[in-house]
Amino acid sequence: MQRRTCVVCRAGHRYVGVDFTRGICGVSIIRSGEAMETALRECCQGIKLGKILVHRHGALEEKEVVYERLPSDIAERHVLLLDPLVGTGRTACRAVQVLLARGVQQDKILFLSMVAAPEAIHRLCGTYPGMKVLTSEIDRGLDEDCRIVPGIGEFGERYFSD
Repeated sequence: MQRRTCVVCRAGHRYVGVDFTRGICGVSIIRSGEAMETALRECCQGIKLGKILVHRHGALEEKEVVYERLPSDIAERHVLLLDPLVGTGRTACRAVQVLLARGVQQDKILFLSMVAAPEAIHRLCGTYPGMKVLTSEIDRGLDEDCRIVPGIGEFGERYFSD
């Protein structure tokens, strides 16, 4: 699926990487994951997008999937699972369960976040060792309310509110 390619940078240095591939899709974990969709669409024009909404009954309770809309051929695709903040990792794990139930292989899932707590990274990587996790920041941990510390607050509210 991936093709190796070589690019010569402006400074004359060669970089070997992989070429853009077809057969990928993005799946946002509603609500804050939707904030990452615009950037994904800009770099991957025409990409198929799906959504999963996981209802939280509390920090430690079972997570219920109340909505999912996924591409019909998702089992054949590489999936970029989008959630900007991941604290405990329970919601993210539930979203991964949905993808696996739809036939997506673990090694075809790339979980993307901006800020993560160590607890979430350990849970995701321990539960799904074949899945790749990419985050730009790992914060200190969680507080007593299972919020990321220091964190940035409720990302969805900050992004979508006036």
